[in-house]
Amino acid sequence: MSFQRFITFLLISAMTIPQTKAQLGFLSGLLGSVSKVRGTVFCSSNDNVAVKGASIPGFPNAKVQLVCGGKEFSNATTDDDGSFSIMMDPLLLDLSSLLNTCNLRVPTPLSHCNTNLPSSGALISTLNFVGVDRLASQTVVNIVPSGFHYMPST
Repeated sequence: MSFQRFITFLLISAMTIPQTKAQLGFLSGLLGSVSKVRGTVFCSSNDNVAVKGASIPGFPNAKVQLVCGGKEFSNATTDDDGSFSIMMDPLLLDLSSLLNTCNLRVPTPLSHCNTNLPSSGALISTLNFVGVDRLASQTVVNIVPSGFHYMPST
């Protein structure tokens, strides 16, 4: 008799899986679908913000880490122009947490793009919300660095 109950339990459990998945898909759509962190890292130890007409080159092949509460959540590598893009699932971190507890960190030494710059330390930036794009049925929350600044090693 207990074997029949076990089989019945398994069948009922199996029938609820598609409903749960459908509910989560709907919830995921309501939460925003995707958060996109993108920007450019420049080869400079000064405030690392793009200035129109500035001739500071981008920092190619630099590792960019998304760090929240001291833990690395995601990372990307910059392209030849210093640009990067990190996609985040809003079920991992909501927008408020992303903006208030996370930073971008570039641990790649600046001397890799210019030998006259420091060979230790890192570039750090807080995050800014810049808007929302709606692409078909997906919502993309756009986030950019507020500006990288150099932090020497301790």
